[in-house]
Amino acid sequence: MKKLSIIALALFIQSISAQVNRFVYQVTMKPDAENKADIKSENAYLDISADKSMFYSENRIKRDSIMQKAFQGGGGRGSINRDQMEGLRTNISYSVEKDKANQKTYFKDRIGRDLYSYEEDRPLSWKISSETRKIGEYRVQKAETDFGGRKWTAWFTTDLPYQDGPYKFGGLPGLIVKVEDDKGDYSFDLMKNYKVADFPSLNQFGNTLKVKRTDFAKQQQKFKTDPMSFMTQSGGQGGFSTTRIGGGGRGPGGGGNQNPADMRKRMEERVKEDAKKNSNPIELQ
Repeated sequence: MKKLSIIALALFIQSISAQVNRFVYQVTMKPDAENKADIKSENAYLDISADKSMFYSENRIKRDSIMQKAFQGGGGRGSINRDQMEGLRTNISYSVEKDKANQKTYFKDRIGRDLYSYEEDRPLSWKISSETRKIGEYRVQKAETDFGGRKWTAWFTTDLPYQDGPYKFGGLPGLIVKVEDDKGDYSFDLMKNYKVADFPSLNQFGNTLKVKRTDFAKQQQKFKTDPMSFMTQSGGQGGFSTTRIGGGGRGPGGGGNQNPADMRKRMEERVKEDAKKNSNPIELQ
């Protein structure tokens, strides 16, 4: 009986240590360079375990859940409530994963049918200040860095046992509670945290193409000018080598007996409109 109690206790401790800590950030953005009054705000999750962390949109995981239930119910896309999905649109289409053991950061985002993945090749260089203050319940310390063409100020706390932060930020002696750029275009503010059982499984339609960061930037620009080239099986790879990681699925933009010319026109108009609304990206270079 005593041995069973010890085993049960060991399993309980193991289950607690295996849990993932979820930190909820409010992300405030001004994505339209011509209309800074158009402020977008939504929540994003930073899930942290001993081995890795993931940063992604709360709306994305909600949209994934709706789609998964529709397909499991046998209804497919036709049974999805479009108004509900529209209400869960996100300006955070990307996800960021940090591999703690290897000190590597991986960025994923969709272009056309495919998901692109690259390893971040620019290490963060922080200048830590002696300045401290309180944000909410945490005592925080100031740090500054230049990244992606912006000057960033972060406030981190050692009250929590994590050296991490939202987006690609991390590498400070504590958890980043707040980080914002000097123009006030982007800010990430910690709202709350709680434990979850495990990392979510994000839906990944199409193929995942492993590329270099500079090639990803080139593909983004190409998509803005010629979006239909990314709707083909080639994925608009544009002459550089890619490594396919898995695949399958029709993904967004596929199917239907639509007139190709009309489809191209609508696609190009939508991409141009989206590009205009997202002319002030988080990384300027």
